Amino acid sequence: MSKLETKCLHAGYESVEGSTKSQAVPLYRTASYRFDSTEHAANLFTLKELGNIYTRLMNPTSDILEQRVAALEGGAAALALASGTSAVFYSIINLAKSGDEIVSASNLYGGTYTQFNDILPGMGIKVNFVDPSDPKNFEAAINEKTKAVFCETIGNPALGLTDIQGIADVAHAHGLPLIVDSTFTTPALLRPLEHGADIVVHSLTKWMGGHGTGIGGIVVDSGKFDWTTGKHPLLSDPEPSYWNVSFANDLGDLAPLAYILRMRLIPLRNLGACIAPDNAWLALQGIETLALRMERHSENGRAVAEHLKNSDKVEWVKYAGDDKLASKYLPDGAGGMVVFEIKGGEEAGRKFIEALGMFSHVANVGDARSLAIHPASTTHSQLNAEQQAAGGITPGLIRLSVGIENIDDILADIDQALAQA
Repeated sequence: MSKLETKCLHAGYESVEGSTKSQAVPLYRTASYRFDSTEHAANLFTLKELGNIYTRLMNPTSDILEQRVAALEGGAAALALASGTSAVFYSIINLAKSGDEIVSASNLYGGTYTQFNDILPGMGIKVNFVDPSDPKNFEAAINEKTKAVFCETIGNPALGLTDIQGIADVAHAHGLPLIVDSTFTTPALLRPLEHGADIVVHSLTKWMGGHGTGIGGIVVDSGKFDWTTGKHPLLSDPEPSYWNVSFANDLGDLAPLAYILRMRLIPLRNLGACIAPDNAWLALQGIETLALRMERHSENGRAVAEHLKNSDKVEWVKYAGDDKLASKYLPDGAGGMVVFEIKGGEEAGRKFIEALGMFSHVANVGDARSLAIHPASTTHSQLNAEQQAAGGITPGLIRLSVGIENIDDILADIDQALAQA
């Protein structure tokens, strides 16, 4: 299987399941699994064999999801988690501890910004924020304590497109991995590992699941980063909580899985943010139509952006497809996210939101249905004015997650709301 559309339907479950002959991926609602013998159980716990122990660690449905997303991204392995926020958190604490630092783009989803600005520092991990428009800004913030570089493919909500290759080159020159949140693009539009990223994070809740029905996140590892240099002792030093294993040095043929195996056996095993099997199954259902949906999201997103540009009620419009980097990173479409500044500022923005009919006013993106929100008063309201400005969030900014409805109905709803605002 070489094509993404085919992988969306078959990867991780290419053959009909052995005992039940189920054509569709089964949903395994079980907490634990039977061991064949005491030796079998011991081998599983000591990594002499891989297999199911407890659903907090692994579940057959989640395993298929992990294999499928890893295949879509071109990675070596993946780990599904309870939410996109958990995926971001685990991606950091799997390689950084108290006294360490991270360099991150400043134009982040509000929850990630708060995690990096307020939560991680309380754990002793400092995050240095930089303007992501120039890769040199990341280099200037790197020091001997830095353990990773972090960015999003498309900033939320201002929709700036990130130069992944440029930032990856900077990170690698300092022996650091690049972690990229690709939620806004999905592997249907952009595969960061192909541009030098080492680790990819997704919120499965958004376009991957695609229907606003289940919560989940996932981390994908390229399997190519060298963890043996000593710059990342959490991976290279013996792990006292797990048989003194050095994940970077002691895994033999499993060495490309070092990062994901450590995440599964240390943060996930002991902190427990596992994805529910039902949510893993819902994500798999969404992924089956991912390629088709992203085509329509991109088509409708472009149409909405062009329509808003021609409105005398709009100050400006931003769409990732208009970015100078779009031809390199988004040749197959730029997705359905559109942001604009309505004339009249915050008050007009509130009126616009309340006047919408078909668009749903919810704190989510990536639904098959069209969604809208006013970030300054909701998703990014915990940021102060300076922090909002650094993230490109203006008082009258409206964020649209354009769905896959008929474009005529989408534009009609926007126009009637603009007229009322």
